[in-house]
Amino acid sequence: MSVSGRSTTPAHREAGHPAPAPRRASAPRLALAAAASAALLMGAASPGLAAPAAPASGDAVHYVALGDSYSSGLGIPQQTDTACGRSDRNYASLVAQEVGAASFTDVTCAGADTTHMAGPQDAAAPQLDALRPDTTLVTLGVGGNDLDLAGVITRCVLVGYLAPHGSPCKTSFTLFGTDEIRSRINATAPKIDAVLDRIHARSPQARVLLVGYPSLLPDDGGSCRATIPLADGDFGWVRDEEKRLDTMLAQRAGAYGADYVDTYGPSVGHDACKAAGVRWIEPADSDEGAGFHPNATGHRSMADAVLAALGR
Repeated sequence: MSVSGRSTTPAHREAGHPAPAPRRASAPRLALAAAASAALLMGAASPGLAAPAAPASGDAVHYVALGDSYSSGLGIPQQTDTACGRSDRNYASLVAQEVGAASFTDVTCAGADTTHMAGPQDAAAPQLDALRPDTTLVTLGVGGNDLDLAGVITRCVLVGYLAPHGSPCKTSFTLFGTDEIRSRINATAPKIDAVLDRIHARSPQARVLLVGYPSLLPDDGGSCRATIPLADGDFGWVRDEEKRLDTMLAQRAGAYGADYVDTYGPSVGHDACKAAGVRWIEPADSDEGAGFHPNATGHRSMADAVLAALGR
């Protein structure tokens, strides 16, 4: 695959596995202070679109995968595009194999946000350029980088050292009576609308699936400071903010003719606090994947959720 992050190959053909190379700065490995990413651009939108029917089992599937590091498989071997942190075991690759895609183009790229759908991301071409009129299936993982979730987690870790048993990160983001993260989520909603609208315009026959984010921290609000150095009270707050992001994505999918794929529910109990072999989210960079990102088992679960949404 090229530095542009684009590949257009039959799904059954195995991609080559180049030797690992350093990632560029715009697609960082997010060790502990890692978080989401996404891709695309603002624009005019028209609500109320009807979702196309799923391709019949005998129809040729022409599949395009769009998204950020949670879609690209950052850090999971084998990395087929180190510039974009893309793995041949990300959920898109697994879905393409399962549906027997006649063509599969994966332009997911770590560090992408909504501006990178219609605009370039360093050397990577705009992700929307991968769409064609005959595209029949599109998956999209978007939203986290628009919220600067990596920056949020970084701040939470830093203030957690100052007040380990309180909720200093929540306090810092709500100092003036307004939840800053909730405001960012609200501001991201119209960007998601614009992306979905542009996908429908470029590929009007495509079934579009908007893929949510998996459970990063314990759903019960429990803490694991020995593994992730957030303050005890901030684990539940970060969990709630992630749920708000997923809820917004589900709402925008429903309004703009897409299907929402819930990856949070299936991943509860497999968060970054769990032991190796149980967790689907890595708490720090490892041989299994990038910190605060899904590992290969997490991507298998995400692929299963996509396939379930397709009725496969």
